[in-house]
Amino acid sequence: MCGRYAASRKPEDLVDLFEVRRWDPAESLAPDWNVAPTKDVSVILDRPVRDSGSPEPVRQLRPLRWGLVPSWAKSPDVGVRMINARAETAAEKPSFRRALAARRCLIPADGYYEWVTGVEERRLEEEGRKKRSRKQPYFVTLADGSVFAMAGLYEFWRDATLPEGHPRAWWATCTVLTTEAEDTDLAGYDGTGPRSLAAIHPRMPLMMTRDRWDVWLDPRTSDPEVLRGLLAAPPPGLLRAHPVGTAVSSVRNNGPELVVELAAPEEETLF
Repeated sequence: MCGRYAASRKPEDLVDLFEVRRWDPAESLAPDWNVAPTKDVSVILDRPVRDSGSPEPVRQLRPLRWGLVPSWAKSPDVGVRMINARAETAAEKPSFRRALAARRCLIPADGYYEWVTGVEERRLEEEGRKKRSRKQPYFVTLADGSVFAMAGLYEFWRDATLPEGHPRAWWATCTVLTTEAEDTDLAGYDGTGPRSLAAIHPRMPLMMTRDRWDVWLDPRTSDPEVLRGLLAAPPPGLLRAHPVGTAVSSVRNNGPELVVELAAPEEETLF
């Protein structure tokens, strides 16, 4: 799954990297090392520009709220339950299938956080008991330091209780697609720590490699077989993971120190 990530790149850098043709500097978001659901996040999408007179899609950088609200939802509150969409079933789910067909996006990140359960807690869970304890967070990023482009979907929702023209009449929201992590071996394995992402968590955000960006973003890409082919997990060896301090577990904490690699996990973990 993906419930927290870091996004610290400047909007100008994203504009250059993703070849964005339209963005509003006034909408730029500040660097955030602890992005959480319901926050506004920077999203890359291809969409015709309203009132431009052209139906051709234009590459845009826009802020969207994290937590997808389907167009037919009665309340935006459902968004908090739709921060992730399973890539394997998105085409079948009423909440996501229309967005998958025509409203796909990329959500740039430095990397994402995932938490590993400690040995003692796992033992108690196996015995049918529970124990409240901290879980060791890991930061997963590309080994070469390049942008982690998470595959996403976006949607528009109209608040019928507000008049047309009200600044909150329309909501633009998004979700992160996730996939299985079992075959995703990590780069730089040295015999310690997790060998693969599956040792940290069985799911991961679906990372789009650069060669798939254009096809994924193009709303004219509609062939189900083509889309299915784009939903593959990244090749092994592209990602690395390192333990970070448990301060990231609180959404109140923010700053570059959250992604600093620890010499060793703060708690004993089992891989």
